[in-house]
Amino acid sequence: MNNASDKVNLALLDQLHIEQKHLTNEGGTNEHGDEHDCARTANDVPSSPRAEQERLGDTDAQLRQDIADAATAEPRTESIADAYMIERLAALQPLQYDRVRRSEANRLGCKLSTLDGMVRKARSAGATPDGMFDAVQECDEPVDGEALLDEIADTVRSFVRCEMPTVHAVTLWIAMTWLMDIVEVAPIAAITAPEKRCGKSQLLALMGRLSYRPLAASNITPAALFRVIEAWHPTLLIDEADAFMKENEELRGLLNCGHTRDNAFVVRTVGDDHTPKRFIVWGAKAIAGIGQLSETLMDRSITLELRRKLPSETLQKLRHADADIFVTLRSKLAKWTGDRAQDICHARPTAPDGLNDRAADNWEPLLQIADVAGGEWPGRARRAALRLSGDEGNSQSVGSELLSDIQAVFERRGVDRIFMADLLSELLQDEEAPWKTWNRGREMTILQLGKKLKDYGIKSKSVRIGYNSWKGYQIEQFSDAFARYLCSKRDTAPSVTESLSSIDAGLSVSEAQTRDPSDMLAVTAESPSDNACDGVTVETGSVGESNCGAADDAAESEL
Repeated sequence: MNNASDKVNLALLDQLHIEQKHLTNEGGTNEHGDEHDCARTANDVPSSPRAEQERLGDTDAQLRQDIADAATAEPRTESIADAYMIERLAALQPLQYDRVRRSEANRLGCKLSTLDGMVRKARSAGATPDGMFDAVQECDEPVDGEALLDEIADTVRSFVRCEMPTVHAVTLWIAMTWLMDIVEVAPIAAITAPEKRCGKSQLLALMGRLSYRPLAASNITPAALFRVIEAWHPTLLIDEADAFMKENEELRGLLNCGHTRDNAFVVRTVGDDHTPKRFIVWGAKAIAGIGQLSETLMDRSITLELRRKLPSETLQKLRHADADIFVTLRSKLAKWTGDRAQDICHARPTAPDGLNDRAADNWEPLLQIADVAGGEWPGRARRAALRLSGDEGNSQSVGSELLSDIQAVFERRGVDRIFMADLLSELLQDEEAPWKTWNRGREMTILQLGKKLKDYGIKSKSVRIGYNSWKGYQIEQFSDAFARYLCSKRDTAPSVTESLSSIDAGLSVSEAQTRDPSDMLAVTAESPSDNACDGVTVETGSVGESNCGAADDAAESEL
């Protein structure tokens, strides 16, 4: 297994936690007895001194031999040998270290958590290119997790105006950046605000002072993004995202694929011979900007929404803050996360029922941290999750919003079928709806409506209403989409359907005969049959009554 393809495959298998398939003994050999050889994937990125030494000649086989030699050294040099082994292990890339950590812990006769803590400490103390990351010295005394998170939360409140759920989410996310070696999901911290001067940059800078290896990278290019993450494993802090990410599809794609550890890889060609190499894009990322990010990024994010402070509200200036505050907190973070890393790794928190599957994934690492910290934090984390990510209406996609509006049209008109032209006309009644400016500032067309609904498996067909037959939809066509993509899981068919036995019951357009569907956009008043149907609806209860309100009320009561 010496070619580049085999090296890439081995690294991927290790990343998926099936190390035993290729490492069948503690010495680190595969089923053929060959030593593993891990490919470098960022040769064109500046390297740290230890990484540079490895790049200039060390192979994994040589590294294993060096470690083995150090382990068998004379007793009088045992402490030196141990320090040397830790130094060499700290120089490895995360995947390389994962490959040998268990066997080396057995060789040293120590717990995995002990070895992980020593390696993490050695990495924190190590120099990086240009000295861009401050060395962090773990505090000597044990750290109480609940008290530490309380301190961080109080610090956030001192410098940034935001609601308590946001404070708690920021606190847990900061702690998560110190645990990227053991968590499986890396939610983006999406700092948003409707206007400038709401504290976005202040919060981003504050998070940078407390996060692991913070790297401000505003206006970063896609080529730099994956190389920086591969080489330095930083916490990326991206500001002014609204100014440069809007049309950058490649950059959004890279950020999207770094959401889960299993899929946090991209393949690019490098060098004059265009050799394909795999780059790791796994890491913590915080993005600040005005307004919402793209739908795919927001779906992978924990939204930290800010509002401009009132004139009566006073906050401390971050630039005037005592640097020792952040030094002390980083020291405690390094200590606590190192000591409790394995507990956090094995924690299996239960997400609140109000979260959808993706939101539950996003909150999993934060809930793990909160549960291990204990005290008030498990409850705080779940209340914050419900407040920030539990209301699906606040993060509703455009497609879901369209389905919701269509559901409202059926309920409002009390019909079980409708022409496309009439449906579009109803959708365009709301001046604030996105359909008014869908077509590059102009109203959505029938063709665009049909194309969007086809994404959900809903295709127009000939529909007869009264004496007219045109392209349209029956409500049964939407039942599956309503159940899957809207918050209500009930049967969406109107309760008035049985009363629509008359052929004229669903009539919703004028009696004037026309062959041009575009002429139907001018919809006349409802027919008497429709009015009768509406009466049945009132008598039997609102057909479209959503269960979302009850869920929101329940979530609010917990807050």
